[in-house]
Amino acid sequence: MCGIAAIVSHQAVNQELYDALTVLQHRGQDAAGIVTCENGRLYLRKENGLTRDVFTNAQMLKLRGNMGIGHVRYPTAGCTSSAEAQPFYVNSPFGLTLAHNGNLTNTEELKKALFIEDQRHLNTDSDSEVLLNIFAHELQSLGKIHLSVEDVFKAVAGVHRRCKGAYAVVIMIAGYGILGFRDPHGIRPLIFGERQTEDKSEFMIASESVALDVLGFSVLRDVQPGEAVFIEQSGVLHTRQCASNPDHCPCIFEYVYFARPDSIIDNISVHKARLRMGEKLAAKILRDWPDHDIDVVIPIPDTSRTAALQMAHILGVKFREGFIKNRYIGRTFIMPGQKMREKSVRQKLNAIGLEFEGKNVLLVDDSIVRGTTSAQIIQMARDAGAKKVYFASAAPPVRYPNVYGIDMPAAHELIAHNRTEDEVCTEMTADKLIYQDLTDLIDAVRKGNPTIQHFDTSCFSKEYITGDVDDAYLERIETLRNDSAQTMRNTQSFIIEMQNNN
Repeated sequence: MCGIAAIVSHQAVNQELYDALTVLQHRGQDAAGIVTCENGRLYLRKENGLTRDVFTNAQMLKLRGNMGIGHVRYPTAGCTSSAEAQPFYVNSPFGLTLAHNGNLTNTEELKKALFIEDQRHLNTDSDSEVLLNIFAHELQSLGKIHLSVEDVFKAVAGVHRRCKGAYAVVIMIAGYGILGFRDPHGIRPLIFGERQTEDKSEFMIASESVALDVLGFSVLRDVQPGEAVFIEQSGVLHTRQCASNPDHCPCIFEYVYFARPDSIIDNISVHKARLRMGEKLAAKILRDWPDHDIDVVIPIPDTSRTAALQMAHILGVKFREGFIKNRYIGRTFIMPGQKMREKSVRQKLNAIGLEFEGKNVLLVDDSIVRGTTSAQIIQMARDAGAKKVYFASAAPPVRYPNVYGIDMPAAHELIAHNRTEDEVCTEMTADKLIYQDLTDLIDAVRKGNPTIQHFDTSCFSKEYITGDVDDAYLERIETLRNDSAQTMRNTQSFIIEMQNNN
C-alpha cells in the first residue's frame, strides 16, 4: 500500500507536496520521494524512511518548480532497497516520472515484452518501474516530437490494454504537465480537486481526499475506473475515459483498515463505513449471543476505535480505552520476522489494568491477519486481570493473500487459512471469537454509495476481479512473501546499502 500526490500550481509546490505526504504517511512508512519540474528540468529527492526524515531544509530548497509529484511507499513486491523508492524516472520520451499505488499481476509477462519487443532496460524488481516503461513506450510509439493531450490519453489507453492488476498512478511529463489515472476496476483510490488563487486554477491529485482538504483544495470528484486526468502545466484540466470496458470494483480493505477515517473514497465516508461495521457486528452479537455477559468494549488502537465505539453503544455496555500505544518505537532496519514481531507487541501496547481487572472484556480489532499479535494482546488482557476475553473482528476471516497492493503474508501464515472460526478462536486462546460476515461488511460500505455494484473482497473470498490469478500464481507469490524469503531479501538489501554508504 502506498500514497501518491501531485500538484500543478502557480507557485512552488515543494512544501505542499511534503505536507501531502505527511498526511498520507499512514499509507506507507518505508520510503518517501518528491520530484518537481522547473523550465523542463526535473529535481528529485527520495530515500528510505519517513517523510520527515527523508527531506532536510537544504534538500527541500533544491526541489524547485510549480508542479511535482510525491510518493510514500509500503513495499508490496521486490525488496526494500532505496533504489526502489519512488518516484521513478525515465528520460525518454520527454522525461517522465511516476508514482504508483497498487500492484500489477502480469509483471513477469510485461518484463519480457519490455526487454524483447520494446527494448527497454529495467533497473529494479519493482512493478512500478515496469508500469512507467510501459507508458513511456506507448507514448514513444506515437512518434511525436511535440506532445498533445490526445497523445497522452492514447498512451494511457495502451497501458490499460497491456497491464493487469491494480494501479492508481500519477505521472509528470517534463515541460507538459501531470497525468493521473486509475486501472479499469478502480481497485486503488485516486481523487482530484481544484483551488482558486488570484483568479487562477490550481489542481491536485492524491490517494485520499484528506490530503486535498489539508491543503485547501476543493474536491472535484474521484478519478473514475479507467479514466485519465491530465493537467497542463499552465493549469488547464482535461479528462478522458481511456478503458474500453471499465468495471468499478474498489478494494474493501481501504475502508476496513488503510484509509484515514476523515477521508472520503468513491463518495463513501470511511468514518461512517466503520461506524456501520460496528453496527453490523453488534447486531450479529445480539442475534447470535443475546445473553452475552460483556462488561466492557475495548478497541485495539487505532483503526478499530470507530467500530468499537458504535458496538458499545448498541450493546449498551461501557466503552473504554484499555491499551496505550507507544508511537515512538524505533525503526527496525532488517525485516524482523515472526519472533521479533511478537516481541514488539508489548513494546507498542501497554494495558491499563483498571479497565480489565475482574471484567469480561470484548476486544475489537479491524481485522485478524496472522493472529499471533491478536493472541498476544489477548494474553496481555488476561495478565491485566480480565476474567474472560472475547475478541471481535470488524472484517471477515482473512484466508487468502491480497495481490492488488497489500503486502499480506503468504496464505499458510494467515491464521484463518484452512481453519474454521472455532479453530481460530482456539489458536488465539480467546473465550469467544466474533467475525464480521462478508455480506454485512459489503452492506456497511456500499450503503455510502449504492452505485458501486461490487468490491474487491479477494482476501476473504478468493475472488480475484482481474481474472488472471489462479493457484499457480498464488504459489509463486507465496515464495516471495513468506517470512524467510523477505528476511533474506531485506538482509541483502541492508548489507548492500551499508556497503554503499561506506
